Amino acid sequence: MEFGYIISGFAVGVLVGITGVGGGSLMTPLLVFLFGFKPAIAVGTDLLYAAITKTGGVFVHHSSHKSVDWRVVLWMSLGSLPSAVATIFLIKHLIKVEKDITGLITFTLGIALILTAIAVLIRSFLTRKKIREIEDNIISSGRFKKMQIPATVFTGIILGLLVTISSVGAGALGTLAILFLYPKMSTLKVVGTDLAHAIPLTAVAGFGHWSLGHVNFELLGTLLIGSLPGIWIGSHLSVKIPEKVLRPLLATLLLIIGLKFVLA
Repeated sequence: MEFGYIISGFAVGVLVGITGVGGGSLMTPLLVFLFGFKPAIAVGTDLLYAAITKTGGVFVHHSSHKSVDWRVVLWMSLGSLPSAVATIFLIKHLIKVEKDITGLITFTLGIALILTAIAVLIRSFLTRKKIREIEDNIISSGRFKKMQIPATVFTGIILGLLVTISSVGAGALGTLAILFLYPKMSTLKVVGTDLAHAIPLTAVAGFGHWSLGHVNFELLGTLLIGSLPGIWIGSHLSVKIPEKVLRPLLATLLLIIGLKFVLA
């Protein structure tokens, strides 16, 4: 079975490298449906998996490209990290009063996957629209002006809740939120900033789940063995595979899986 985990990690890594869609939206459903893990274990393990795999990406973005806006990372973290901690305490309370948290996790996971599917479809549209607006000089300095920082903090709160319960959203939804809130930010910086914010969020949420006994470290190790080379290969294949074909297919798959979780 360990070999199966390595192959799954490799396959998810390749898809992440090609599409840029976060591994959580692919890995967590795979662990639940294909390998039969409890949703809580799948979420907790995937959160630490995400924190580790995203760290390398941020190192590249910051050291090589200087493409991280640390102010935006700080503002989003002011919302997301307290939200993640509060959500862990909520889950802990529900366990204490002997409430079954599986339904909460699967329903939230389904909603997060559906939102991710939508984000995958409209991200390219938003990026193209932003380029046109820059060329036409019609983008303002900030979409919400005085409300820019509160809007960013509030976005962090929502992401903290979603990511901690489902492990999904730190990638595709975070990127989409930054694209919308900061239209003048370059696409490269949007990706780097989202990655930098996702690391502390997934780490805090992951360690919170670890404290609840929701992390399988043997599974985590085997997934990493497969996914790290997969991401490297996928990133090189991305220039050869047309994004217009792959993104709609991936969005459709995520939508179907999300609906399955919601209706379960």
